[in-house]
Amino acid sequence: MKIIDDLLATLDLRASARDIRMGLFHTAVLTRNCGLATTMPRDIFQQTYEGSTSIKDPGYLLEKDMQELARMVYSERIPEAAIGMATINSLLDINESYCLELNAGDLIAEKGAGKKVAIIGHFPFTGKLRKIASELWVIEKNPRTGDFVEAEAENLIPRADVVGITGTAFTNHTIEHLLELCNPEAYKVVLGGTTPLSPVLFDYGIDAISGTKVIDPQLVLRCVSQGATYPQIKGVKKLTMMRQK
Repeated sequence: MKIIDDLLATLDLRASARDIRMGLFHTAVLTRNCGLATTMPRDIFQQTYEGSTSIKDPGYLLEKDMQELARMVYSERIPEAAIGMATINSLLDINESYCLELNAGDLIAEKGAGKKVAIIGHFPFTGKLRKIASELWVIEKNPRTGDFVEAEAENLIPRADVVGITGTAFTNHTIEHLLELCNPEAYKVVLGGTTPLSPVLFDYGIDAISGTKVIDPQLVLRCVSQGATYPQIKGVKKLTMMRQK
């Protein structure tokens, strides 16, 4: 995956892993900074049911070097890929001067008012979007009432004026395909705790990157270990990086 190749190429790997936590909903890795990624429990349970092993060498991950940990993002095993994404996020040097404290839901609502909007992943703000978008298509691997199944992405995403893509598309290796489905003129946002706040994403036609910067690593590690969902994780700052036209 070239987008992940390019992300890895920007990282300073001269660090060591100090802590790794895999909670029910999120994974956190502490290196120079602390990085997050969604654990994706349903996908893990499905892989386990299908007979896939989970993590190789659990209990000894802190002995791995940064390149080995970060390259776990390429793994087909979801928990390993989540550790890889959290490691990448922990190694990013986020320049806040290029970011806004802007909620992704508000940005998508602003860009999507009166337009056709496709959201890959179910987010809390979709109820608000239904009231202001001309059409809203929520595409989910685990659909709720009113959502569309993954197979509908091929038909719906190319028709959208605004597309929001969950950062977990990096973990499950669908990000490049989803971007290829987008209309070149569509406004594209990648969002969620897994999203890497890196300008590399702009090279792939993404217009806005909404992710998370950890500002209190110990508090975040504690929240993750105690089963916090994303809104429950304290000690973070939600930031949005916009592509300069």
